Amino acid sequence: MTRWLVTGAAGAVGADVVDVLSMYDEDVVGCDRAALDVTSPDDVQSVLDGARPDVVVNCAAYTSVDAAESDEEAAFLVNADGPDLLARWCAEGGSRLVHVSTDYVFAGRASTPYDEDTPVAPRSAYGRSKAAGERAVLSSGADAFVVRTAWIYGAVGGNFVKTMARLAAENETVSVVDDQVGSPTWSLHLARALVALGISNAPPGIYHCTSAGEASWFVFARAVFAELGLDPARVEPTTSDAFPRPAPRPAYSVLSGRRWHAAGLPEMAHWRDALHEAFIAVGEEFQLT
Repeated sequence: MTRWLVTGAAGAVGADVVDVLSMYDEDVVGCDRAALDVTSPDDVQSVLDGARPDVVVNCAAYTSVDAAESDEEAAFLVNADGPDLLARWCAEGGSRLVHVSTDYVFAGRASTPYDEDTPVAPRSAYGRSKAAGERAVLSSGADAFVVRTAWIYGAVGGNFVKTMARLAAENETVSVVDDQVGSPTWSLHLARALVALGISNAPPGIYHCTSAGEASWFVFARAVFAELGLDPARVEPTTSDAFPRPAPRPAYSVLSGRRWHAAGLPEMAHWRDALHEAFIAVGEEFQLT
């Protein structure tokens, strides 16, 4: 039996990875920040030495994109220094590392899906911190995968789907940007994919994993309204200029899954099908605000 350790186990992806592994009757230790602070060398050493995992799945992350603009040091501690510590331990101990990264490492100005080999060009503090984490993992000498994903929603934590459900209950109409395009990805489907990758014979390196297809936030929002049994026309399009934020958002962050497909890893469902499945499975959670 493979021994697994999952960091960031209180978050959407981490919680789902633990659940998936538990359903498979795998030996898994799920660690939230209280159990394992990935920025602490002592924590990393003692917890991983005690667990001796065969595979570490790093879902711990600083994800406050706007807050990172005024506190980049905090973002780098979690998103760069933490992965560096984990990767060094894995390199020394012979363990495999599956590290979750983000579309924000790219500039977001493309018009076709970003390939795994496309040079990174982050425009935000969050993106810079995640790019630094990728470099640390890839240069550590560990048997490591960097998995970039995007537009995550799930039963645990706040996300776009829950926000739309709340706004639908509070407002007759909702304005949502139509000039940012990506691939909405259900955390449970991503979790299954991360587990499959962790036990695969795929070569180490960078992989992109999101739901198939693409949509703007506006199109995504209308789909959420439809799943809620509401009139999608209540969602009206607007532009990013209507919602100025401290951190720039990628206008286009669709990720190519070329290497994922080439490695023969499980295909991800289309985002619209995944959203429908998610509402059937955990729809009540989306409506808790």
